[in-house]
Amino acid sequence: MAANQEETTVTDPKTLADKLRSGQPVITGWSMLAAPIVAELFARSGYEAVTLDLQHGMHDFKSASDGFAALALGGAHRIARIPVDDNATASRLADMGAECLIAPMINSRTDAEAFVKAVKYPPVGERSWAPFRVVMLNQQTPDAYWETANEQTLALAMVETRTSVDALDDILAVPGLDGVFVGPSDLSLALSNGEKLDPNGEETARVCGEIAARAKAAGKIAGIFCIGAAKVEEAIAQGFRLMAHGTDMMMFDEAARAHLQEVDAATGSGPAASY
Repeated sequence: MAANQEETTVTDPKTLADKLRSGQPVITGWSMLAAPIVAELFARSGYEAVTLDLQHGMHDFKSASDGFAALALGGAHRIARIPVDDNATASRLADMGAECLIAPMINSRTDAEAFVKAVKYPPVGERSWAPFRVVMLNQQTPDAYWETANEQTLALAMVETRTSVDALDDILAVPGLDGVFVGPSDLSLALSNGEKLDPNGEETARVCGEIAARAKAAGKIAGIFCIGAAKVEEAIAQGFRLMAHGTDMMMFDEAARAHLQEVDAATGSGPAASY
């Protein structure tokens, strides 16, 4: 390189927030089993992020806290879905190491504002100061964490009801809310007035696409739970950037059945037991 030629360095985003804001798609595994080593196995298998589910999964505060440590050890980003209307847990999990909190059943601007207050420090929110575990996992000083915590700790509101879709623009306008996360199963139930569960249906996909477009127009991140690899591809094309694909309970069930089928085929002992 010539002496008078400027050298430029391109730095890849390192944090989950930076990756998603830069437009980089991120696939998250979904952990329902309250065993830290399962979360770590997700990370070591190559998942860039792992979500610990405290709403419908078996995780609680302790297992999620231990799971974050296992994810840090395995090198994956740390996400948690909190129980419905449990913003206190959102604050505690942020202290324990969550890089992103997902809140279910956010149906109004008021719901979104309350969630943001729990996740963000003043002046954006009302989170209390005690991030002693998260700074350990991040290998930061408390001062360094403070400087970027509001920017780097993501708050995503789940959109999964007709009410939340109708209120979407108001929800997206909440200061400090970083984006939305779509639950297509509940959304399909809402769109059909409870007549069918159709997360991969055409109408569900259409509305999901509209949600992603509206989030992008508002300068916010859009995430979604994907049932099938084809839906991940579709979601990326629609503008989603955080895609959940791969649930530990389903993986174990499928793997166990596959192994039993191998034994059945080798031994001729008959079909594997099924439900």
